[in-house]
Amino acid sequence: MAHDQQLGGGLLVDLHASYLATSASVEASTTVFELAAASHLRMSGAYWGLCALSLIRKTNAMDINALVEWVASCQHSDSGGFGADTNHDAHILYTLSAVQILAIVDRMDAIDVKAAADYVAARQCADGSFTGDEWGERDTRFSYCAVSCLALLGRLDAIDVDAATTHVMSCMNFDGGFGCVPGGESHAGQVFTGVGALSIIDPQLRMLSEAQKRTMAAWLAERQTSKGGFNGRPEKLPDVCYSWWVLSALACLGKLHYVDGSKLRAFVLGCQNDERGGISDRPDDEADVYHTFFGIAGLSLLGLDTDVVDAVDARFALPEKVVERILLR
Repeated sequence: MAHDQQLGGGLLVDLHASYLATSASVEASTTVFELAAASHLRMSGAYWGLCALSLIRKTNAMDINALVEWVASCQHSDSGGFGADTNHDAHILYTLSAVQILAIVDRMDAIDVKAAADYVAARQCADGSFTGDEWGERDTRFSYCAVSCLALLGRLDAIDVDAATTHVMSCMNFDGGFGCVPGGESHAGQVFTGVGALSIIDPQLRMLSEAQKRTMAAWLAERQTSKGGFNGRPEKLPDVCYSWWVLSALACLGKLHYVDGSKLRAFVLGCQNDERGGISDRPDDEADVYHTFFGIAGLSLLGLDTDVVDAVDARFALPEKVVERILLR
């Protein structure tokens, strides 16, 4: 069962490493029913698990060669995009996850980089937005995926960056939040995709006025509940995953001081499973790889556990050392 909320407890690094190595491994995804049933999320699950392990300095717990071989097998030879698993349709979400995995382990040589970049660039529409796949759904998530993926591949020049910027800005609401599309409801996850994409394009965020930055930060700060955790929208329950979505956006804005980091840390640590490892959305719920990664990434942004958690880049959701290695090439 999970811990009660506490300020004094620490991150259960070894338990989480064991949990992640099992849950995100190539073998487990085909032999454990719960994981096999989630094959439509498998590429992202592998990224969440590997990145979390990297942040807690435990990547040796995974079979990296097997992981790289599997990732490469998910690239479509016709389009260049990646599916969530072998024989799954290509999608921009899983193409980004594949690139993130290979960035962490420094194995971009295992794939056709040009084909992947061309697939992402082909998703851009005339108004600057991006579709997720050939079926045409548009969402600011896909704008973020495109910008992040191409920046990691060194091919940001393959798209119309000005048009992409204009579209993302059009999804910003009067309250400071972002929606999936222009006029869509503000949501913390969409704020990250918006601010994250804009901060990759311009780390100084010069397309935003100071007033807009303050309004955005205030809306994000209001997501902190009395329990210390964040919610994604007003009147919703707190959820560990928003430790990342909210904090990362605040970090990009330079406004981490707008929230109570100690209370958030207590909430995240209170969602740990002290028997099998892993972190859940809320105390006493079932742990999963998704919330384990975003809980650890949130703790990284707080900077209160640097003895056991490496620094994460708020724009790319990757270890800072990985981003520095790629962008300095």
